[in-house]
Amino acid sequence: MEYQRYVDWVDDRIVHDSRRVILAFLVLTLVFAGGLGATSTEAGTQQFAQGIPENEALESINDEFSPTFTTDTGSTQLLQSGTNVLSRDAMLRMLRTQERLDDNEELRVTSTGSAAAVVAQRIDPEATTIEQQIDAIEHSTRTERKEAIRAAYDENPQFQSLVGVDFNRQSASTSATLGTVTHEVPEGLSGGAGQGGGSPLAPVQERADFTVQRGGGGSIETFGSAMIGTESQNLIMDSLLLVVPAAVILILTFLLFAYRDLADLVLGVVSLVMAIVWTFGFTGYAGIPFSIMLVAVPPMLLAVGIDFGIHSINRYREERVKGASVEGAMRITTDQLLVAFFIVAGTTVIGFLSNYASPLGPIQEFGLTAAAGIVFTFLIFGVFLPAAKVELDRLGERYPIPQFSQSPLGSEGSALGSVLRTGVVIADRAPALFLVGIVVLTASAGAYGAGVDTSFEDEDFLPPEDIPVYLEELPEPFAPSEYETREQLNFLEDNFESTQSSSATVYVEGHLTRDDALEEIYRAGDSPPDTFVEEDGRAEATSIVTIIRSQAERDPEFERMVDRNDRNDNGVPDDNLREIYDYLLDSSAGDRASDYITEDYRSTRVVYTVESDAGQGEVYDDTWSVAEDMRMTATATGALVVFAVIEDLIFESAVVSLAVALGATALFLVVIYRLLEGYATLGVANVFAVVVTVAMIPATMRLLNIPFNAITAMLLAITIGLGVDYSVHVTHRFADERAEHDLMTALDRTVRGTGGALFGSMLTTTAGLGVLAIAISVPLQQFGILTAISVALAFLSSLLVLPPTLVVWDALIHGDRSFASLFGVGRQRPAAANGAGYEGADTDQSPGLDEVRPADVGELDGTNDESADAATDDEPDGDDAGLDDEPDGRE
Repeated sequence: MEYQRYVDWVDDRIVHDSRRVILAFLVLTLVFAGGLGATSTEAGTQQFAQGIPENEALESINDEFSPTFTTDTGSTQLLQSGTNVLSRDAMLRMLRTQERLDDNEELRVTSTGSAAAVVAQRIDPEATTIEQQIDAIEHSTRTERKEAIRAAYDENPQFQSLVGVDFNRQSASTSATLGTVTHEVPEGLSGGAGQGGGSPLAPVQERADFTVQRGGGGSIETFGSAMIGTESQNLIMDSLLLVVPAAVILILTFLLFAYRDLADLVLGVVSLVMAIVWTFGFTGYAGIPFSIMLVAVPPMLLAVGIDFGIHSINRYREERVKGASVEGAMRITTDQLLVAFFIVAGTTVIGFLSNYASPLGPIQEFGLTAAAGIVFTFLIFGVFLPAAKVELDRLGERYPIPQFSQSPLGSEGSALGSVLRTGVVIADRAPALFLVGIVVLTASAGAYGAGVDTSFEDEDFLPPEDIPVYLEELPEPFAPSEYETREQLNFLEDNFESTQSSSATVYVEGHLTRDDALEEIYRAGDSPPDTFVEEDGRAEATSIVTIIRSQAERDPEFERMVDRNDRNDNGVPDDNLREIYDYLLDSSAGDRASDYITEDYRSTRVVYTVESDAGQGEVYDDTWSVAEDMRMTATATGALVVFAVIEDLIFESAVVSLAVALGATALFLVVIYRLLEGYATLGVANVFAVVVTVAMIPATMRLLNIPFNAITAMLLAITIGLGVDYSVHVTHRFADERAEHDLMTALDRTVRGTGGALFGSMLTTTAGLGVLAIAISVPLQQFGILTAISVALAFLSSLLVLPPTLVVWDALIHGDRSFASLFGVGRQRPAAANGAGYEGADTDQSPGLDEVRPADVGELDGTNDESADAATDDEPDGDDAGLDDEPDGRE
């Protein structure tokens, strides 16, 4: 075969130039290590929003409605809770906290606000400074305060948004209230979950928190978007500090079981480290930031690397115990495994690159990084490790290097070998009947799994509200940081009708100087949808119309201008709008107006308040319904809208990636098995076991109440990669064994030999990936648990589902077993069968895979060329004669 020349060339390099190979790989490791220093980090949700139209509209808003100076603003919220935070002492505590923050020049405070400040100005309209507001509250009577609180609640929507939903008008009390502090920071860098610790606002908010606590804030806590970003980045590092050491311990433990030799263990671990260094050196050079998505890559590389390493060592030991030399044993090993590794690497790379079907950048970057890592793993474990093993054993022949057990896993007569043969027993007795049951189970699991939920929100990237006690008691540096944002987000959601994130925006573009422009914006708030907060039959909103009406109440001259141009007396001007805008932007309300209309009067935004418990999908639908009702060009946007789009894209990406991965993998396997073994249908048999595994994953997610999110959505493509990894080893080994032995002997040797290596790989990989369950990040926990389950399912499918599949495939190809016997009817037990397997069978007369090739094979595997016919015609005894010589007595 043509490919054998290349395999032989690599064999020669491994066996005869082992030292040069080792040196070349070590030099490359140093080169890739140089890229590690260039790796950056990225956290939060903004990384998923690039390229989404709704997010582009949001970015346009941020660009167009910000001051055109050299500064930008960011805000910190003050969360106050207590029995009654509108009591005299509680309001004074809030105002004095505002005063301390305002006096701290490092915080660059431009303004502050609170419910206490609103009440103080109700008591004394002249109290414009914090000091005057404190004085107003201190010298007020209880009756004055209650009257001011009730009046503020009845007449001031801003006050309503600052007090808790449990506000009691009769007692003028509530258990929660908000304060706001606005800071001046460099333009465009006001922070957010996507920037985190890299934002200039982050240290400002940290300093604000320190100032509040040092001043005895008591029931007052600080909260801000940059603090969310900081905790998101801390979450990545804390998770790595917890997971990596635990994974190393578990992996080393199980590798000791798999290798049972210290020198081989060290060789396997060095190869794993090299694979990780190469992969993340590549990301550094490629400029791919390390995000929470890429935390899943090292365990994935460990999974495939461990599998390759155990297979290499185990297969090599199988030949060595037969008496083969170092060189001879390694040539046989690499002859077989290089092809298997190539098939595994090819299909796994296809599975990962299917993530490029996703429009979400972080998922694409994950796919590229994982695919590159698999290629590196193939090269290291397919070439470097065998060369190093050859050199190690040559040294062992010259020097007294201690060696422990050198027997392969799953050897004949072992307890493990007997257990692994379960699939062979099923395959011998009633393979087709078993597969019918598997098809029914797979279809049922697929239908059930189709109902799995999807999720995408800021909280996905935050730690749980309650960190397990055993984690908090860990010593430094393993003890996790203190996390408060989820608790604070829950506080906001539970206590306020609308939070900072509970809003939706409509971005409007058009000629805003047109006479009916403002009326159109105003009418959009009539009869609001269910998710919008309603006030007097209209949606609660802030827009340029709101600014105009507010300024008209304070500016008599502007009020007269509005009245002259208001045809229907609703407070919304209809004529001379350019003059209205010009006056407004030049007035005291100019800065606020510029937040809602651009200088060229061609775009504006309307911010609608939505119910805090409204679902993202519902908000998305309702906001778009309002936008589409406008005659001007309008786009629904805002965080909730963007997140709803991303949530849908995550689910669509998972489905599309699955379809692409399955289709491309099946095509690759069909082509590669046609080229290597002459049977395209062998690739179809291989894929069937993978489909069974993949169908079980969404069903498992739904059963465990785990949604598709930014991290778990990658799992289907990953499962294809891991599932193919296991099934290819079984299929390829079976093809090799079938060329020399009868069907059941070949299957038995395959399952005991390759199955033993797969068992060691499964055990190690499941432990290494399952350790993600202790990560602080909930999506990472879910990912670890599900990936460990998928590995176990891939193992079981390869050893339980694949053997019966191969028997049915072999019967269709060779025709040496009746249809009824495949269902367990009229089956004759093979004479050679015994508890130890089929090793006692006389295989000298049994036709091999290369010898038995019926004339109709072209119809089965999609080929029908003259070369296949010629090969068939060359059979001296004919196909039937060859099949009659089968020693196992099957019909």
